[in-house]
Amino acid sequence: MRPVTMTVPIDHIDNWIFDLDNTLYPPSAKLFDLIDARMGAFIMRLLDVDAVEARRVQKQYFHDHGTTMAGLMRHHGVDPETFLIDVHDIALDRLSIDARLRAGLERLPGRRLVFTNADADYAARVLAARGIADLFDGICDIRVTRYTPKPDPEAYSAMIAHLGVDPARSLFVEDMARNLTPAKALGMTTVWLDNGSESGHRDHLPGHVDFHATDIADWLDDLPLPWGLS
Repeated sequence: MRPVTMTVPIDHIDNWIFDLDNTLYPPSAKLFDLIDARMGAFIMRLLDVDAVEARRVQKQYFHDHGTTMAGLMRHHGVDPETFLIDVHDIALDRLSIDARLRAGLERLPGRRLVFTNADADYAARVLAARGIADLFDGICDIRVTRYTPKPDPEAYSAMIAHLGVDPARSLFVEDMARNLTPAKALGMTTVWLDNGSESGHRDHLPGHVDFHATDIADWLDDLPLPWGLS
């Protein structure tokens, strides 16, 4: 086991909040490639454009609005439910059960929660495919936030209310560095999972990151749990 230098105390944490995509499964699974392709096809049909222009629009909206869907809603009046159902209609056979991830999550004292820009139906399918669905106590999805995505501060306010968490006693794990900034402002302990996600480093502010990890199972393995024991 690799020793971890604890840069901040975590023995007060009783809410362990995780992003979903490219966090509770690795980017190497390339699951988001399937979603990306469906987003592109959706935009091609909606705007009657070719694949190149659709991808430009898709990524521009993602960077400008937090999600592609938010941009499509704002600029083209897209119904969010139609979009969510369409783009998440993918097979999950690229995912597999991860016994080490499960063991690491099981060791965490307190509640395990998901905060995602996706919808809860899709999130539940992903958790089941990873063999960890029974370990989680709640999901805050894009419907709960009224389709307002991370990193909009309103999404975090909705999450706190929905999941009933105290930010000062919460830790948030996320592969997109920019999504940690609002969490840190609220007093959460933050973990940047720097694992190669597309644009994961965008707007990275080192001062807003308490822990910098590259593999979630490694990071969980290295936590000094239970508290006070090596």
